[in-house]
Amino acid sequence: MKLFCIVLALIVPAAISGQEKKSPPTGSLFKNGDFEADADRDQWPDHWSKAKDGIRWAEENGNHFLRLTSEKPGAMVLYYHRVQIPASVKALKLDWRQRISDLKPGKQAWFDARILLDFKDAQGNKLKGGPSAPATRKNTDGWVARSIEFLTPAGATTLDFMPTLFQVEKGVFDLDDFALTPIDSAPLEQAAIAAAAIKLAKQTKSANERRAKAAALLQAEGSLIPNGTFESDVKKVGWPDKWGRPKTGASWEKEKDNRFLRLVVGKPGEMVMLYQTVDLPKDVNALELTWRQRITGLRTGKFPWFDARILLEFKDAGGQTLAHKPSAAYTQRNTESWVERRTRFLVPAEALTLVLMPALFQVEKGTFDLDDITLKPIDAEPLLAAAKSAAEADRRAHVPREKPDPAKWPSELRVDGRRVLDKAGKEVWLQGVNAGGLETLPHDKHVIKSALVGVDDWKSNIIRLPVKEEFWFGRSPYQKDEGKAYREYVDDIITLVANRRAYVLLDLHRFRAPKREHVEFWKDAAARYKDHPAVLFDLFNEPHGISWEVWRDGGFVSERKSKADEDAFLTPEEKAKAKQGFESPGMQALVNAVRETGARNIVVAGGLAWSADLSGIAKGFALEDKKGNGVIYSWHIYNWHTDWAGKVLAAAEKHPILVGELGADAKKLDFIPAAAQEDPFTWVPDMLGFIQKHKFHWTGWCLHPAASPVMISDWNYTPTPFWGAFAKRALAGEQFEMKKMR
Repeated sequence: MKLFCIVLALIVPAAISGQEKKSPPTGSLFKNGDFEADADRDQWPDHWSKAKDGIRWAEENGNHFLRLTSEKPGAMVLYYHRVQIPASVKALKLDWRQRISDLKPGKQAWFDARILLDFKDAQGNKLKGGPSAPATRKNTDGWVARSIEFLTPAGATTLDFMPTLFQVEKGVFDLDDFALTPIDSAPLEQAAIAAAAIKLAKQTKSANERRAKAAALLQAEGSLIPNGTFESDVKKVGWPDKWGRPKTGASWEKEKDNRFLRLVVGKPGEMVMLYQTVDLPKDVNALELTWRQRITGLRTGKFPWFDARILLEFKDAGGQTLAHKPSAAYTQRNTESWVERRTRFLVPAEALTLVLMPALFQVEKGTFDLDDITLKPIDAEPLLAAAKSAAEADRRAHVPREKPDPAKWPSELRVDGRRVLDKAGKEVWLQGVNAGGLETLPHDKHVIKSALVGVDDWKSNIIRLPVKEEFWFGRSPYQKDEGKAYREYVDDIITLVANRRAYVLLDLHRFRAPKREHVEFWKDAAARYKDHPAVLFDLFNEPHGISWEVWRDGGFVSERKSKADEDAFLTPEEKAKAKQGFESPGMQALVNAVRETGARNIVVAGGLAWSADLSGIAKGFALEDKKGNGVIYSWHIYNWHTDWAGKVLAAAEKHPILVGELGADAKKLDFIPAAAQEDPFTWVPDMLGFIQKHKFHWTGWCLHPAASPVMISDWNYTPTPFWGAFAKRALAGEQFEMKKMR
C-alpha cells in the first residue's frame, strides 16, 4: 500500500491508570508476557532471553516483572527481544504496565525511559516507517497501564522490542504484562489517510507562501541569499543578519571596509560548519552559486574529502532530504588571496529548500574565509544537455568483458641489445598511448574504453596503464574490498588489449623514489602476470630528487626542504634521527622483486629528473637483469625540456628506449614558467620526428580529456589539434621531420 510511508508514523496512544495485574489477552504474540512462568527453574522467565547488567527478573508480593536500573549516568540499559510477525497481520496493539521511579533524564530530549520498536524483513533489514517509541520523562505514581496501536509495514517478518533507559542520569524502569495482539487495520489506515491529507494541505500552503517570499527576495535583492555580503547587522549583535551562528569555529571579520565570515579549526579533526537554508521560488530548475573565498594554513584530514568545501543538499516541503545532491564545491589547497568561485547545478522538481553548508570538514588545521555569496536561478537547458552528454559518454564507456583468448595474444618480447624482439626474432616497435585514470581514483569507468580506442581506433600496439599500489591493495578510503575490484578491472583491460594482439605496460605511477610498499606491489603484480606475453612492467613512474646511486641501489631519501641551523651541532646519530624521509630500496630491488616471482616479463625503468634524464645509464648505473627478458629505459619529455641529446642519446647507444610520456598542451601549465613552454605546433612535430629518427618506443600522454597534455578534448575521443591529432597520425604511420633539436 503506497500510504504506508505516512501511515506507519501514526501511533494511537492510550494511558490508563491502574494497579491490578491482569491476565494477558488471548492471541498475544508474546509468550509468557506476564513473566510468571519459569518451568526450567533457571531464575529467568521462560521464552525471554537472559539480560545483561542493569536488568533483572524482580518479584513483589508474588508478582514477577522486569526491572531496568541505570547504574551509571549516561549508560544505555537496553533489553532486546524479537517477536515473529505472521504474514497476515496488518496492524498490532501493544499493551503493557510500567512503573518509573527515581528518573532523571539525560541531556538530549530522547534520553529517557522508552520502548524502541523496529520492524525488519526476512533478510534482517530495518524497515522504514515503524512506530515512534513510547517514551516517558517523569516518574509514575505506581503502576500505570499503557497501550499503542500501529500498522505493520509490508514485508515485515519480525518486530524488535527494546525497552530501555536511554542514557539517563539515573532511574528505575519496571515493566509487566506485555501483550502484542493483531487488530483490524482499517481504522488506523483511515485515520492515517485523513491525517496525511491534512498534513499535505498544510505543507502545500506553507510551501506556496515560502516560494512567494523567496521570489520577492530575488526580485528585491537579485539573489536568493539575503545579506550574502555579510555587511548588515541591524540588531547590533556582532553577527550578520539572516545567518545562523555555529557554536564554535566561526567569526565575523572586517578588513578595511569589508565584512566577511571566517571559519577556523580549533583542534585537528573537528567539524566547523555553517548551516544556511534557502527557500526556492516556483519553477526553478537550475541554480548558480557564486562566492569569494580565501583559504590559508590548510592541512587536509585523514580522508580525501576532509578539506574546505561547501556542501549542498535539497529538502522537500516535508523537510525530507532528497537523494539528488549537487557535488560539493571543494578546495584542498591554499589560495594566494581572495578568489572567485562558482558552481551550477540542476534542481529536483520536488525541492523547496537548498541547504548550504560551508565547512572545514575535519581538516587538521586551516582558515576558510567567505564573502559575497549569491544564489540565482539560471537556464537549465545547458546543464540538462551536459547531463545528457555525460550519460551518453557513460553509456559509450561501457565495454563488455571478454574472456582471455591466448590464441590471439601477441608474442612474448625480449631485449636484444638496442632492439626489442618477439619470439620469432622479429623486431617490434612499440607505439601507443597512456590510458590514464586508475592512478587517480580506483574506479574510472573510462579507462577500459580508452584502452580499446587506443588500440582499435588510434592503432596503438601498446597501452601504458598507470596504476597505484594503494588502490591495488584496497588501502584507499574509497575501497571496501581490499582491492579485489581494482585488480579485476586491470585484468579486464589487459585481456581486452591482449585479445587484440597488443601489449600493456603496467605502470606503477609513483614519484620521487621507490619505497618498501612498491617492492610488495611488484611481488604481487608480477606473480599475477608472470610471463603473460602481453604485459610489460614499468617499475616506477618518475624518480627525482635523488642521486644515481640511490636510484639504483637504494638509500635514505630525505624529505627535509633545507638544513636546519642546529644541524651543525648534532652528532651523526642525532642527525640520522632528525632527518625526515624514508629508506628507498632502489630500482634494482624492484627488478629483483619481479624476478624472484619467476616472471621474465620485460621491465621498464625511468631515469632521474622525473624520468627526463637517462644520462646516468651510460655512466655505469644500468640495472642488472640476468633472469629475465631484459630492461627498457624510459624517458619522459615535454615541451619545456631541453638537451634531448644529452639526456637520452648516450643511453640509446646500448639500450632500447621507451618515451613513456610525452606531449604538449595549448594551455600553459601553471607549475612551469610560461616562457619555457614551447608552442605545441612546433614542438610536437619535431619531437615525433626525433622519436621516429631514432626509432624509440613511445606512449603519448594522455588519452584522457582532463590529464594534461591532453590528447583528446572529450569522451568522444576527439583528438586535440595541437597534440592528439599529430600523435594519431604518427600511430597511423605518418613520418615527421625533426627540424630542430632542443
